[in-house]
Amino acid sequence: MGHEHVSNTKRIWKVFTFLSFVTIVEVYLGIIKPDFLYLKNFLSMNLLNWIFIILTLVKAYGITWAFMHMEAEKSSLRWAVVATVIFLVLYLLFILLVEADYIYGIFKDSTIKWNF
Repeated sequence: MGHEHVSNTKRIWKVFTFLSFVTIVEVYLGIIKPDFLYLKNFLSMNLLNWIFIILTLVKAYGITWAFMHMEAEKSSLRWAVVATVIFLVLYLLFILLVEADYIYGIFKDSTIKWNF
């Protein structure tokens, strides 16, 4: 019994369409920078940046799901991969926000001045 070759053209187009749509939304928001997102802060960062981070994570998940063939794996393996990435991204985000806030405080309140 031979294995039949199955075309994945439809699946590839679905993934391409999904990733393109998310990217177009990101680019559109980056170009117009709506004030209701850009001027509102949440956890020391404007909402527009949060949207960019969330959409980038959605794209990363979609790429992992499609190109690493995670949909065919057991749920425990999928969660092991995804939970690890989510944890590391959130940890990196936490470190970046804390350090950036510290540096901002140094430049704002001390004798060191902005030179850029």
